[in-house]
Amino acid sequence: MLIEVRRDDLRIARQIDAVPSAGRGQLLLRVGRFALTSNNVTYAAFGDAMRYWDFFPAADDGWGRVPVWGFADVEASNVDGIAVGERVYGYFPMGSHLVVTPDRVSANGFVDASDHRAALPPVYNQYARVASDGERERETCVLRPLFTTSFLLDDWLDDADMFGASSVILGSASSKTALGLAFLLSRRGTVEVVGLTSSRNAPFVDGVGYYDATVTYDEIDSLDPDVPSAFVDMGGDAIARLGVHQRLAFSLKASCMVGATHWEAPPAGGELPGPQPSFFFAPDRVVKRRADWGPDGFDQRVDNAWDAFLESVEGWLTIVDRPGDELVDAWLEVLDGRAAPDEGYIISP
Repeated sequence: MLIEVRRDDLRIARQIDAVPSAGRGQLLLRVGRFALTSNNVTYAAFGDAMRYWDFFPAADDGWGRVPVWGFADVEASNVDGIAVGERVYGYFPMGSHLVVTPDRVSANGFVDASDHRAALPPVYNQYARVASDGERERETCVLRPLFTTSFLLDDWLDDADMFGASSVILGSASSKTALGLAFLLSRRGTVEVVGLTSSRNAPFVDGVGYYDATVTYDEIDSLDPDVPSAFVDMGGDAIARLGVHQRLAFSLKASCMVGATHWEAPPAGGELPGPQPSFFFAPDRVVKRRADWGPDGFDQRVDNAWDAFLESVEGWLTIVDRPGDELVDAWLEVLDGRAAPDEGYIISP
């Protein structure tokens, strides 16, 4: 079973029930569970621009398979050294099965060397071999990919000495990537961390304990224009971004776009004063830091930060398990922003 969505209307979905088969040198993976968050909406919203649709090509033009992160078991193996029943963690289409062509197989994992993935960012092509039904799989599905982006953003800001800012404003502050970044910045204690969010989500953002201040979108004019600030936007709301730039103008030291949780926000008229927004592409930062620190050094740094963050989420995160027959409903809830910020959906297709 696979779910495909219309690339020109993400609310239109269809189910394909055929199960693929593994050829020579391939594995058939049976997906056990994966997460659905606003991160997956970003993958779909940027599907053409960032080539996310290319990882799992759809059967017909005009349709796309939304990438997700999760765990799968090897259902069939034509690969020496990888046995049926092994469990892996990685990148999958929204559905129940995936055929991969493993390369660089080691005790830790492998890379999918399928021809259509060869030119795509390698971080998405890596699959980790893990213990069966490992502890805290659900939290890993929901948060780990997003937290890696949070870690990279925190590292990028620190590497640039916060661009001279004394305040960092996070747009779509209730998103899980923003929460991870707010946690890391709050641990540093070197800048004020401001959460920009909706009135509905403001109480949650206030309560997690990562932000020094919470500002709603209709309170942007309350931001202090004399405070050197950096803006990290997870929402992609052009009107909110324009409001921040106009309010802070040249006290804004950096402006960065990361996600598209507000994927249907209308365009905004008017020029943006201050620095022009740049797009943060996490895989590029992974390549840099793996070169700087070595693969093991990079993984160790992320793991250490992840362990600390995981302890903190126990106070606010609720995992919601959804069966495969609710996948389309869950997708529409996340797509329309109806999922609660303190919940993480786990799908078992």
